[in-house]
Amino acid sequence: MSQLNKDVVDLVWGRPSSGVSVSIFRRWAQGFVFSESELTALEQFEGGPCAVIAPVQAFLLKNVLFNRESSNWRQMPEEEQKMALCSTLSEILESVCSSTSTGFCLVTWAKGQSPHTSTQTITQAQSQTQDMPEPASSQPPQEQQPTALAAEELGFEQFHSILHKRTVMSVAHLREEVLSLYHTWRGCCGVLLFLYSVILTKGIENIRNEIQDTMEPLIDPVHGHGSQSLVNLLITGHAVSNVWDGDRECSGMKLQGIHKQACVGFLTLMESLRYCKVGAFLKSPKFPIWILGSETHLSVFFTKEMSLVGPESPSEQARRVFQSFDPEDAVITSFLCCSHHHYFLLQREQGSLLLPIFFLFLFSLFLLSVTLVKSKLDPENLGIILLGPFLLEFFPDQDSGIPDSFPVYHYNGLKQSNHKERVEYVEGTALVLGFEDPMVRTDDTPVKRCLQTKWPYIELLWTTDRSPSLN
Repeated sequence: MSQLNKDVVDLVWGRPSSGVSVSIFRRWAQGFVFSESELTALEQFEGGPCAVIAPVQAFLLKNVLFNRESSNWRQMPEEEQKMALCSTLSEILESVCSSTSTGFCLVTWAKGQSPHTSTQTITQAQSQTQDMPEPASSQPPQEQQPTALAAEELGFEQFHSILHKRTVMSVAHLREEVLSLYHTWRGCCGVLLFLYSVILTKGIENIRNEIQDTMEPLIDPVHGHGSQSLVNLLITGHAVSNVWDGDRECSGMKLQGIHKQACVGFLTLMESLRYCKVGAFLKSPKFPIWILGSETHLSVFFTKEMSLVGPESPSEQARRVFQSFDPEDAVITSFLCCSHHHYFLLQREQGSLLLPIFFLFLFSLFLLSVTLVKSKLDPENLGIILLGPFLLEFFPDQDSGIPDSFPVYHYNGLKQSNHKERVEYVEGTALVLGFEDPMVRTDDTPVKRCLQTKWPYIELLWTTDRSPSLN
């Protein structure tokens, strides 16, 4: 293989002593295939590639729900499927591009070397990643097997020996080329070809500079799961390893986080177990679509209710900044040391002071004095201020603007995780309460616990007999 090819393999798969197993590579060797039962949903055949398929599905839903004129978003003819998928792949490639001056990279089969050609031709192929002629564009549909996994004779090393990389310099040209390669994306190894295109468009060195542990590969070569860096790369365009807002320092080491609001969000069951804490940039995306992470899988939760992702209200902004001063980083009951309250007032948000909170505090101090406010918020003189009383004191009538109930949907691309192994959206109704009401308690499933990291008192009523699976 060429050096570039080797660098990509090291970044994606690491350097396992025994190489990447046949079963792991086979699981990743599928294309982007639409479900026959749900025409806007992508299927995942085996565990592993959800780290790519779920983000693509989330952006696909964004385009179908909010950029498409048709009201029936669950029905899509094949030509519209083609346009929706290719525009989604182009959008992700555009988001990861560090500089348009370097262009966009597309990785596809070298001309005449796709796994759909004869076995004899494939066997004779040599490593030609950099110096092959122009690749064939989209193969005719009749020559493709878009729902198939890798051809039996195509192994890990042989796959990397018949790749071709090409560069396009404009967004318009990128969109044309991605569209022309539609059957390539749908066919054997389409997911990996797109992943490699993303990596080379972003730049190997740029990704290494963003990953916290450069020894950690994007795909676990033992279990086949994608890393958080890979998920973040596809969601935000940056391969950082953490999900909090901004950067943090630990023992003099800079830990990079998310720096701006994402188009689609991310929530994880790991937060309910207090292993991590997702920041507002991922919890409150631009569109009401969230990738849900369990210990081993990614699925998608979404709705058409745009009020869920409106601009932060003053109370939500106060909650976020308040929790940044939480010394215990508590998930359920946040608190603030009284000695930190003046720093909280001066917390800067993108170069400007939190003026509403600042003036509310000044007004309270003017009327009641510091001692009175402190005694009200900390009556037992414990030296802490709880988040609940703080918000109740300064934002007593704050309306979140979220409706009491709204329709929601859950997507799980794994066929075996769906009823009768048909990949379909599970429809339901969400109730977002202001407090816990034992009379409205529904289930206690992993999906609900994951969503409670954003809406602590959410309840879900599904239209199916069983709740959707997070795994």
